[in-house]
Formats: sequence, C-alpha cells, structure tokens
Amino acid sequence: MGSGITREPVRELHQNGSVRQAMTAAGSESAAADAFPAALRSAIQASGLSLDRIQYRLRARGVSISVTALSYWQSGRRRPERAESLAALGHLEDVLGVATGSLIALLGPPRPRGRVNRESSRLTVEALWGNSEPVSHLLRRIDYTTDTALAKLSQHDKIEIAGNRGEKAISIRQVFRAERDGADRTLMVYDLELPGRPFPEITAGDTCRIGRVAQDPSAGLMAAEILLDQPLNRGETTIVDYVLRHPGPPYSRGDDSYCRKFTSPVREFVLELRFDPAALPVYLEQYTVDTDEQVTNRRKLEPRADGRAHAIALDFGPGIQCVRWEWPD
Repeated sequence: MGSGITREPVRELHQNGSVRQAMTAAGSESAAADAFPAALRSAIQASGLSLDRIQYRLRARGVSISVTALSYWQSGRRRPERAESLAALGHLEDVLGVATGSLIALLGPPRPRGRVNRESSRLTVEALWGNSEPVSHLLRRIDYTTDTALAKLSQHDKIEIAGNRGEKAISIRQVFRAERDGADRTLMVYDLELPGRPFPEITAGDTCRIGRVAQDPSAGLMAAEILLDQPLNRGETTIVDYVLRHPGPPYSRGDDSYCRKFTSPVREFVLELRFDPAALPVYLEQYTVDTDEQVTNRRKLEPRADGRAHAIALDFGPGIQCVRWEWPD
C-alpha cells in the first residue's frame, strides 16, 4: 500500500537546532492533545522530506507505513497506537533527525479501549479513503444528513464473479437501528477501484428506494442516497437491501478484490462470493485494513467446487474488511 516511489540518493539527516526549535514551538502552540501532530508536522517540514521519501526510507529499514497513515498522524486525524505503529515511530524519529523518544513522549497515555469506546467511535466517510478530496466533492452533491443517526447492526454482501473474471453484481443487505428520531436515509459510496470501467446500475429492494445518485468518472466513484420506506423513531430497526448490477456480458474486470468500509462498529459482517465453477481462482484470502492503513489478520479462504466461498467478521470496526483473489496464469 502507499504511493509509488522514485529512487533517489539518500542524504543523511542529523538533529539540528532548527528541528529542535520547531518541535519546541509545536509543543508550546498546541494543547497536550495536539502536541504530537504539531511536533510531527514541524519535524517533517524541517527535514525537507516529502511523505513519499519518508515512506521510502522507512521501507529501507524494513518498516511498512503507508503515506496515508503518515498524513493522518501529522494532521491529528489518527495517532499511532498499535504496537507495530509505535515501533515504526522510533524509526521515524531517526529518519527525521529528532531526538530518540521525543515524538513518542508526546503521545501521552493510550486512549481507552473496550466496548463503550468502540460503540461511540465513528469515522467520517472520507477518512476511509487515502485520497479524501474526490469523496468529499462527490458527497456535496447528495443529502446524507441522517446517516449518522443510524447504527449499523449487520452487513451482508454477496458478489458474483463471471466466467470472464468480471464483476456481475453485488447484492447488499443491511440492518439498521435508529439512534434518534427522524432517520430516513443512509449513504452508499462505491469505488470502481479501476477508473474507466462502466458504473453499475443500482436497484432498490422492497424496504427502500434510491434517491440522488452522483458519479465521478475520473475518480471511479459513485455515491447514492438510500431512502428508507419511512422515517424511523429512536430504537426502531429496519432492513435495507439493494443491488449493484454491472453491464454485460462481457462484464468489466476490477482489481480482483472487494472491500467493505465501516465508519463505525458493526456486530456482524458476512461476505458471500460466487465464482463461476468453470473459472475458479487459484488463491483467495480475507484481510483487514485498520485505521492506521495497515494490513492485518490475513486468512486464506477455500472456494468450493461450486464456486462458493464466504468471509465473516464479528464486532468489527471502524476499518476495512477485504477479500482478494488471484487467477491462474
């Protein structure tokens, strides 16, 4: 994951007065909660390195951190908390030429974990995309004002892959509970992964209808309002189902993966995959992309002879659940 890198000569960095002064200024201009991102931004600016170059130097040390994660850390949108991220931070200090432990010391105590914290956590939709600007621009064209009033209890996706390795259809079934009165719509954002492919047609099931739809062909993104059959009062539940049908045959091929992004915790996620029995992948795996943009929890899946396979995640989120597959040569 991350951006492509152009190899350039590596110049040595040493801790100097400008870096120390920048970090001191960062600490004084921010409250304790903002001290880490402010100091990191100052250290990056003082180093003269781009995020791509920082990622490259970390990778040379055997440390894998995405450019998106680095961007989130310096903006304050995320902070390193996982053991792997904290270990990477030590290398980052060395790459930036700042004193060992100076950035880690600004993190403070870990954030509280557990059920209460997870259920109250919610990311913005844009936060789940490495490049959030196209998503933000697209969302301005539709209304999803009551989406945050809905708690997603269950998500069940079913994707059908054609014999030509293209995507035929994706069926979605979601169970929601209203957290306040008046919830009447939710949001769908679909990423083609490979811009230039034709967009699928979205069709509503019995319990909802499709409102405004916005598309960005250059970014390969589509967003839609999913309108409930009636507004919900707090505590009421509903089932929402709709289908994305790709034009064909022939069906356009994506990047041979499927990812579901969760802005808040969900009790249950089930993904069904249906391949053509005459065209099965040679490898299939499930994995997680966490809020630090790190790939974890890889698990190999075995499609059956009839082409069926499934992946399950319980009490998951925020984050991204994915499957990917590989074809015979």
